[in-house]
Amino acid sequence: MWLYHRFPLSFREVEEMMMERGVVVSHETIRQWCRKFGQTYANGLRRRLPRPGDK
Repeated sequence: MWLYHRFPLSFREVEEMMMERGVVVSHETIRQWCRKFGQTYANGLRRRLPRPGDK
């Protein structure tokens, strides 16, 4: 799910990336995860303070 929120990827692209790593999951499951956990994750990304070396 973090891939979808961190980078401009589609659910199917995330599905393919996970499959390359040996994780079999459908794009529908990724959509459901994003719907359930996405807002919390996106809020955390926005609030995160820049760290030394971040660009």
